[in-house]
Amino acid sequence: MDEALRSLLQLLALPEFGLSTVFVVAVVSATLLPAGSEWVVLGFLKLEPDLFWTTMVVATAGNTLGGAISWWMGYGAERAYEKVRHRKPAELRALQWLERFGAKACLLAWLPVVGDPLCAVAGWLRLPFWPCVVYMAIGKFARYVTMTAALLWLFPGQWHV
Repeated sequence: MDEALRSLLQLLALPEFGLSTVFVVAVVSATLLPAGSEWVVLGFLKLEPDLFWTTMVVATAGNTLGGAISWWMGYGAERAYEKVRHRKPAELRALQWLERFGAKACLLAWLPVVGDPLCAVAGWLRLPFWPCVVYMAIGKFARYVTMTAALLWLFPGQWHV
């Protein structure tokens, strides 16, 4: 098992497979699994600073794909589970808010803690898939550019691996 883990880590090593690693981590971090991709993006950019915009696009694409996966999970969950009859008032308000804003609410998919479940709830409510994906991508791209620029500003200089 130890050898398998070592092989997997070597396969995903940033200098050799950088953008693919950024993409995979961005996908996983946008699902309902608790993970973050900002540090991977920052680490890669410290190794390859000339690939800033390429990295932003790859991370956004991966994170948007993860959000789309969450949307489909919510859609599937709604189809498999009958509508809940006894909802708490706060849950009802949240659902009404989401239904009122529709796909535009997916702009907030970048938020920590609530963003990923928001994508699943959008699927649960059967909000239109492609508009949700477009709004997810816009919000996630803005987050990656802002967060990465802030982290690069906070942690200047070269890192040594």
